[in-house]
Amino acid sequence: MKLSLGFSPCPNDTFIFDALVNHKIDTGNVEFEVYLEDVETLNQWAKQGKLDITKLSCLAYLQVADQYVMLDAGSALGKGCGPLLIAARQLPLEQIPLLRIAIPGVHTTANMLLHFAFPNVAQLRPMLFSEIEDAILRGDVDAGVIIHENRFTYQQKGLVKLLDLGDYWEQHTGAPIPLGCIAMKRSFPPALMHEVNGWIRKSLEHAYAQYPQVSAFVRQHAQAMDEQVMRQHIDLYVNEYSLSLQDEGKKAIAALQREAIRNGMLAAAPSLSLFAA
Repeated sequence: MKLSLGFSPCPNDTFIFDALVNHKIDTGNVEFEVYLEDVETLNQWAKQGKLDITKLSCLAYLQVADQYVMLDAGSALGKGCGPLLIAARQLPLEQIPLLRIAIPGVHTTANMLLHFAFPNVAQLRPMLFSEIEDAILRGDVDAGVIIHENRFTYQQKGLVKLLDLGDYWEQHTGAPIPLGCIAMKRSFPPALMHEVNGWIRKSLEHAYAQYPQVSAFVRQHAQAMDEQVMRQHIDLYVNEYSLSLQDEGKKAIAALQREAIRNGMLAAAPSLSLFAA
C-alpha cells in the first residue's frame, strides 16, 4: 500500500520524518510517496484533498477538518516559538493596521496570529516565507511576518522586531502557540490512522536518539542554513507536543478555533471531531 505524504523541507519536519521516509523504521507493507513543499502550498493542496497525509498550518487544518483529521504526533506547537512581526525600523504599534505587511500565506497560523493582535490589518501581501525579509529591505512592503529559521537571522540583515506575535497570543490566551499539525484523510480506517501516528512518533524518537547529530536528510534540505541554525530550528519547533498533543495542545487548537471564528477566518466550528481517536 502506498500513501502520499507531504511536509516542508524545514529542519523540524525533516527531523521528524527522516526515519519514516528513509526506511529507518519498519512500516510493514506501507510505503510513502513523499512531497516536500512550502507550508502554504501544502495548505492549498489540503483544500484540494491532494495528499493522504499532510503537514499544514493549524488554521488551514480547521478549514479542511471535514476532509482530514488531526493526528496526535508530528505537530508544531509550543511556547516562545511564534512568528515575529518585523520591519526595517521601529514603528509605533498603532500604525500597524495602516502598513503594507508581507505574510507567509493567507491560510497560515501566522496570518491568524497577526489578525489576533491587529484585527484591522488590511494591506496584506502573501509571499513565500523566505522572500519576506528581502521584500522589506527593498521597500516593497513596510513590515512582514516571519516564520521558521528567519526568526534566528533577521537581525543580521539589520531588521528589527515590532512584536512577537506568539508572545502576544500566549499572554492573551494562556495557551501554547498552535503553528502546524499532521492530518490524514478521514476516508482511511481508524486502525491505519493509529498505525501511521505510531510510525510518526517512532520516527521522531529515532531522530531524538541520534540528536544532536543532524542527519544527511535534514542537511540536504536545508542547504543554505548553518548547522547551528538547524539545531536552533529543531530545538524551538520540535518538543513534547510533537510526540503527543496532550490536553494542553488540544486546548490550544480549541482556542485557535474560537479566535478564527471571531475574526472571520473560519465560518463555523467543524461538526466532526478534530482529533483522531
